[in-house]
Amino acid sequence: MAKTAALPPIVHPELDEITVEGVLRALADPVRLGIVRQLAAADCELACGALTVPVTKSTITHHLSILRQAGVVAGRQEGTTRYNSLRRNDLDTLFPGLLNGVLAAQR
Repeated sequence: MAKTAALPPIVHPELDEITVEGVLRALADPVRLGIVRQLAAADCELACGALTVPVTKSTITHHLSILRQAGVVAGRQEGTTRYNSLRRNDLDTLFPGLLNGVLAAQR
């Protein structure tokens, strides 16, 4: 029986590691902003495959990684599926009104 390789743990920044510059840099890309809009509208975690974006799967993974490293989204692995959620409470605590302002901006 062949062993399957364990997936590396998903690393998220602690609250004191999240900066407004990093969050704004992550949200400056239209694809990443679209992902955040979808997560905000769903108000729950979504599997990567449930996101509607005009890029390849590997590019979605890259964009989600940038959002995760900036502290905008959280991810968890369940089997072969990765679920993502918006870190709304953390962002609202750190930067009150920022996320609502960004999401309310015209597309």
